[in-house]
Amino acid sequence: MDDKLDVIFSLQNALDRDIEQRRGLEGISRDEWLQKDAIAIFVELGELLCEVNYKWWKNKKPVNEDAAREELVDVLHFLISMCIRMGMTADDLYNGYVSKNKENFDRQYGRSQKQGYSPDEV
Repeated sequence: MDDKLDVIFSLQNALDRDIEQRRGLEGISRDEWLQKDAIAIFVELGELLCEVNYKWWKNKKPVNEDAAREELVDVLHFLISMCIRMGMTADDLYNGYVSKNKENFDRQYGRSQKQGYSPDEV
């Protein structure tokens, strides 16, 4: 069975290349793409907020879980695009995540060099 994260990276790379070619966007710099992808992530997160009743001043509506999940997938699309543009592989993202997850746990339990996280420091 193929690694799911590898498949996601491959699919996103194919989509990005297709969009760039079909829309004549091949000349855009990596830095500009990173800016565009970051803005797109903000927009998708805003759309997610609209699905989960962030407006405390309005009457709540039932959360459309399918729409909320779709917005999360949209965020992932742009995040993976940014990873690819930064030269990261699925393994790089996985290893970076695992390393940072360990560090975040270490911070919570005072096992990190980083100060200000452990409740024991208060």
